Amino acid sequence: MNKIARRSGGRAARVALRSAPLAEDKRPVRAGLPGGQYKALNDADVLRIHHAALDALEQIGLSQAPPSGVQILTKAGAIQGDDGRIRFPRALVEDMLAKAARNITLHGRDPKYDLHLTGTNVHFGTAGAAVHVVDVETNTYRESTAQDLHDAAKITHALDNVHFFQRAMVARDITDNLEMDLNTIYACTAGTTKHIGTSFSEPDHVAPGLDLLYQIAGDEQTFRARPFVSNSNCFVVPPMKFAEESCIVMEQCVRGGMPVVLLSAGQAGATAPAPIALTIVQAVAECLAGVVYVNAMAPGHPAVFGTWPFVSDLRTGAMSGGSAEQALLTAGCAQMHRFYDLPGGAAAGISDAKLPDMQAGWEQGITNVLAGLSGLNMAYEAVGMHASLLGFCLESLVLGDDVIGQVLRCVRGIDVTEDSTSIEAMKAVCLGGPGHYLGSEQTLELMQTEYIYPNLGNRMSPKEWQEADRPILLEQATIRKNKILEEAKIKFDPEFDAAIRSNYNIYFQ
Repeated sequence: MNKIARRSGGRAARVALRSAPLAEDKRPVRAGLPGGQYKALNDADVLRIHHAALDALEQIGLSQAPPSGVQILTKAGAIQGDDGRIRFPRALVEDMLAKAARNITLHGRDPKYDLHLTGTNVHFGTAGAAVHVVDVETNTYRESTAQDLHDAAKITHALDNVHFFQRAMVARDITDNLEMDLNTIYACTAGTTKHIGTSFSEPDHVAPGLDLLYQIAGDEQTFRARPFVSNSNCFVVPPMKFAEESCIVMEQCVRGGMPVVLLSAGQAGATAPAPIALTIVQAVAECLAGVVYVNAMAPGHPAVFGTWPFVSDLRTGAMSGGSAEQALLTAGCAQMHRFYDLPGGAAAGISDAKLPDMQAGWEQGITNVLAGLSGLNMAYEAVGMHASLLGFCLESLVLGDDVIGQVLRCVRGIDVTEDSTSIEAMKAVCLGGPGHYLGSEQTLELMQTEYIYPNLGNRMSPKEWQEADRPILLEQATIRKNKILEEAKIKFDPEFDAAIRSNYNIYFQ
């Protein structure tokens, strides 16, 4: 009896040890795992795309730069032709690439969530500007609100495998655009201390937005030292045109100490060429123009090379963000980021499916795994996004945590070491041992560090599933979503939150 009790106590201790939180460096997956194992392009392909992009900048250039942009770019050495287009000599592009920031950190308000955009380090998060929320209880779409945005931020904060929160929805319940931009900032920052992305709708909104961010940080100097919000700038309107207002927004964000995403979002077959390779050429050319623009203003300012092209279903012209072509397009863009050694971001994980169903699963899985394996620093729109960016689903955000966990395990790959290939464990089992590895010391040691387990994914046998009252995946996602929201706390001191609410018209609770 005493012997059995000792064994039972030892087993309980081992179970407790395995259940305890792992140190960050012991976890099977984590933010910033290095990817790059997959290459959609060979070295000659990359060089061909690079030279074609330089040709496009030199021969075609970009039109419709704002007067401030014309001054900044021509002073740096760009040439404005009689047709008004700004053209970029090769030497100018190369000079600005040499000045561009590398190995940047996108900060969280909590330093443990800092994103180190170095080499092929991979991070997954939300993005987009969905105008609807997917209601899985009624299988309908409704307009998104500031409360939905805040709830999505709170859920993201609780998900280990979703590393940053870029605005995923537009607060359609706010009619005043300035109030919408300010509520977007506050809804996000009040929900999570992970890095946040936003997007100002008008140039006049940048100053009051920065003022709010400086208050949240404590003061301007503190924000500039650790800017925890970046701004996505669609500074181009493909093909090869500057977006005047967005360029002015970008200039003001740079002056205000805010990291920027240089975002080119053409659609293959519509606003970008049909060939996947030439779509990459155009996106690279447009983003290189952004690199020149930013570094002519402020050399070394933190900027993400945001080649973000999308794919069209050429039968209808509709966007097909969950397609295999989209996965390849994103992977090819990631290789170009590595070629320039610039921090890069692109789209992955978008689903064209209207609901979190099997179609959504394969679309999110395929595009995210290629993004991760290609070493994409920032995979935007990786979770929660449906209907080709028109709908965001909170349950899908929760399910996406499991998807990204499996993707990150693929990114981590196989650890081949002296210990992991030693046959001593095989000898112990096969030569006079039990004939299986289920209870071996090696299995027990590695079950938490070598393997990742889904929070919601169901691995029961059919018999166990029946006995558990046949749990349905989507229902379990709703339960977890509601539990997170019930337990989540606002990320600010109540006194500070009350002061903000007294000075601003805040639309969420």
